[in-house]
Amino acid sequence: MKPTVSIVIPFYNCSYVDQAIQSALNQTYQNTEIVVVDDGSTKELGRLTPFLNRITYIRKENGGTATAVNEGIKRSSGEYIAWLSSDDFFHKQKVEKQLDYMISKGAKASFHNYDYINSDNETLLPFVGKRFSNAEEIYRLITRINPINGCSVMVHRDVYKEIGYFSPNLKFTQDYEMWCRMLMKGYVIYYLDEVLLNYRSHPDSGTSKHPDQMKREVAAIRHHYHHQIQQYATQHSANLKNIKF
Repeated sequence: MKPTVSIVIPFYNCSYVDQAIQSALNQTYQNTEIVVVDDGSTKELGRLTPFLNRITYIRKENGGTATAVNEGIKRSSGEYIAWLSSDDFFHKQKVEKQLDYMISKGAKASFHNYDYINSDNETLLPFVGKRFSNAEEIYRLITRINPINGCSVMVHRDVYKEIGYFSPNLKFTQDYEMWCRMLMKGYVIYYLDEVLLNYRSHPDSGTSKHPDQMKREVAAIRHHYHHQIQQYATQHSANLKNIKF
């Protein structure tokens, strides 16, 4: 039997959440579980109503994205876990293609490319993410920027069991810290060179509203992790270069 993939959708007052849920339901891969975690929303709750008989709905007190994603992971049952922000949406073959890729590579974690869209679903920039040919390139770049879109990532549950969940102390960069932690622990995050996600730019996104706090969080992550990641990359350079994508 093919493994179950859990799609965790954290939701807080987002007017696009119905599009995110529909994209999860539209997946060509059938063995999926959709877990929507309502992080104490006070608006847009009616957008969930048409889907309640096809999703697992969890409501919690407001605590931020990391706490919502963590709750979704803990309450889900899938062997593999994907995270979808409520303002983005997956392409129909996202789960099928990414899971097949991971199984073929023996990968515990992977990510892919994405298009940048606006509030009307119009493409602003196609294939906007960085592209990689081997594992070492990711180790080298992540000490300068976060090249991994959190909603393009699929992770085997064993990874979270070993290294823990997303940090609730980071409100906007919890994904960046997680990728650094994975790489530092020796998990290769494989890159699939396909666009399987639409990533939305809009005025109410955390990226748009809190740039200064994001910069402070990024500085703290770099201070804590980057020297260790650089050391690991140097020590394992030959092996990492041989891991081709």
